[in-house]
Amino acid sequence: MNIVIINGHPNPDAFNFGIAAAYREGALASGANVAEIIIADLEFNPNLQYGYQQRTEWEPDLVAAWEKIQWADHLVWVHPVWWGGLPAITKGFIDRVFLPGKAFQYRANSVWWDKLLKGKSAHIITTLDQPSWYYRFSFGRPSVNQLKQSTLAFCGISPVKVTYVGVIKTADAPKRAKWLRKIHDLGMRRK
Repeated sequence: MNIVIINGHPNPDAFNFGIAAAYREGALASGANVAEIIIADLEFNPNLQYGYQQRTEWEPDLVAAWEKIQWADHLVWVHPVWWGGLPAITKGFIDRVFLPGKAFQYRANSVWWDKLLKGKSAHIITTLDQPSWYYRFSFGRPSVNQLKQSTLAFCGISPVKVTYVGVIKTADAPKRAKWLRKIHDLGMRRK
């Protein structure tokens, strides 16, 4: 299985990087092929300046990222929840990369579209500074809805699983170690 881990946290000292590493180690130990996209390391303009009205050519880092996404059977998204949503750089990456003609294609004179990423699965691993039940029931889990439904499923990626990690801000070292073991196990099972 080919897996690409897409890390959407802009801070390399964040716990999200430990999560990505734990998943990578588990997946490699299971015999999977693993590639990574660290969005913060990419050189690109995250602004889809002209929307879909005019094409903005991809920078070389986006070309390489798209090649990894095409290569992968399974996409693992690691990101924090900020203000209920994705970090701006992650949203900008999605805006610039998941384009018509690449990830999906609108049909002429129709409200329907073709899903060009069928055959791939995904797993979202997201960190929270609140209990996951609170995020789900009080806010409706907007970051998950946006990424899982409005992006990945829209492009044909299915199934998409979700793992919540938190409450991050109050977690001590033993709790964080327990989470990393769980994520390592997910990687081992290629989930």
